[in-house]
Amino acid sequence: MDQKIIDLYDTYTHGGMSRRTFFDKLVMLTGGIAAATALLPILENNYAKADMVPETDSRIKTELVTFKAGAQDVKGYLVRPAADGKYPSVVVVHENRGLNPHTKDVARRLAVAGYLSIAVDFLSPIGGTPSDQDKARDMIGTLNASDVTNWAQGAVAYLRGNASSNGKVGAVGFCWGGGVIGRLAVAEPSLDAAVVYYGQQPPAEEVAKIQAPLLLNYAGLDERINAGIPAFEDALKKSGKEYTLHIYEGAQHAFLNDTNEARYSKEAADLAWSRTLDFFKQHLAG
Repeated sequence: MDQKIIDLYDTYTHGGMSRRTFFDKLVMLTGGIAAATALLPILENNYAKADMVPETDSRIKTELVTFKAGAQDVKGYLVRPAADGKYPSVVVVHENRGLNPHTKDVARRLAVAGYLSIAVDFLSPIGGTPSDQDKARDMIGTLNASDVTNWAQGAVAYLRGNASSNGKVGAVGFCWGGGVIGRLAVAEPSLDAAVVYYGQQPPAEEVAKIQAPLLLNYAGLDERINAGIPAFEDALKKSGKEYTLHIYEGAQHAFLNDTNEARYSKEAADLAWSRTLDFFKQHLAG
């Protein structure tokens, strides 16, 4: 697919462009309404493909929970291995479409791998994630970054205090959620491990506050996010932080999202996910 089309969709999904404007530009790039219409199912997420680990999988148990982040009630999708025990824990932070079936599936994948995980609905304080993806994007845009960080810190505290937790808590986030993870790592010194997938980097002047080891996954074709890598990595090096950075050449932004045919890369996703599990095992399993 023409990279200009991928870049157009990326601009649309990250705000600043209406659906009508996006479609009109897509028509211009593809040469006609019929071609543009045929491309839409490939460009957009298809959540019917989200169940890599079905919710009915006998290896896990799921529930919807509400936890406190200061005075704020925040909702999340909690998943744990079916067997009783104490497990390392992971906060999962969604893309800018809210808590959707794909993000819930990521939480289930973690549970199958032996983790207590919570996929937080960061739109729950303002009504919850809607089914309309564009509306969810617009709602994300109204959130205050400091509030979001506080809610993420509340999720860390919730998992650490959960009866099924071994007391170690990590976090992983994707796209918008990757940016949340960076800010969480700055704000939460008790975080034991942080994994970023193609997320906006925190300000360089705040990097010195980070205590958690970092695993940073970026897509080779993601010029918008990758523009912030040099300053971020320079700050990490100067502060002596523990981090590992991977750039997956030829991969698009959101390459782990297997519900998006145009951007998903199985090769990059499988490698990044295996690295993620190895990283969490190293820092959370003890």
